[in-house]
Amino acid sequence: METGPVDSGRARRNGASLFETLRDDIVTFRLAPGAVLSRAALQERFGVSSTPVRDALLRLQEEGLVEIFPQHATIVAPINLERARRAQFLRRAVEIEIVRTVAQARDPGVVARLRSLVRQGAAFAELGEMEAFATADQSFHRLTYEAAGVPDLWSLVRRQAGHIDRLRHLNLPVAGKMREILRAHTAIVDAIEAGDPDAAAAALRDHLSRSIEFVDTLRETHPDYFGENGAAR
Repeated sequence: METGPVDSGRARRNGASLFETLRDDIVTFRLAPGAVLSRAALQERFGVSSTPVRDALLRLQEEGLVEIFPQHATIVAPINLERARRAQFLRRAVEIEIVRTVAQARDPGVVARLRSLVRQGAAFAELGEMEAFATADQSFHRLTYEAAGVPDLWSLVRRQAGHIDRLRHLNLPVAGKMREILRAHTAIVDAIEAGDPDAAAAALRDHLSRSIEFVDTLRETHPDYFGENGAAR
């Protein structure tokens, strides 16, 4: 009698893992724009039925990361600059208020955890471990949401951030980019520790306003990653 619920729960877990893995593969360009996603191959890779695969692809479609052509194919979508700009605007607006809140609270424990993540990022930058650095970067920002008491907003903002995250990933190999991010994170933590909401907001605004600065260069070096006029085909 328990077989149904157990299997249902397992299917949900497998489906969530499938979605997160595919999303990460797309954001990090392990699956490049234009790559064809075979549903049969995904079922075999993840050991799931067709339903979790369908659900994961529909979620990716909602985020604009794949394009589904019924009865034909599902492909990884090109970078959509309009979506990236909207996501940047949303994230900046939300996180400015978040760091203001965290700076007003001035919690030494939060400051210590943020500085620990900066140190981790510095170590990964020194080793050239870009994916580990990107994870530490995301953890830094996610912690500010938790510290501000709005952890659920992280998921909401992240659902809109696939295209801006892809631009950020393309920017990481640029000489000095990881150090620039570390300097920005340090400035944010310094302002939080000083209990200065205005300085924290200014540092955060500057930090999150740079992701689209190098779009023209990126389009020259990776023309196949962008749709016509930066929009999805």
